[in-house]
Amino acid sequence: MSKLPVLSGKECIKALKRAGFYFKRQEGSHVTLRCDTPFAQVVVPLHKELDRGTLRSIIRHSGLTVDEFVKLL
Repeated sequence: MSKLPVLSGKECIKALKRAGFYFKRQEGSHVTLRCDTPFAQVVVPLHKELDRGTLRSIIRHSGLTVDEFVKLL
């Protein structure tokens, strides 16, 4: 298992878009991304630096593994 990198919210969104997610909506500083097949929806805060637990939760909800996510960066 790869170690989680330190990312900003924007960098996380770019990686998820490469995985097939698209912009659904934004409410304040939180962006909702969605993928239709398989269905997954994640909320990414637009912070300068995401906490490791928050990033791990985003990856888990996206249906990706940590290694798959790191390859998308």
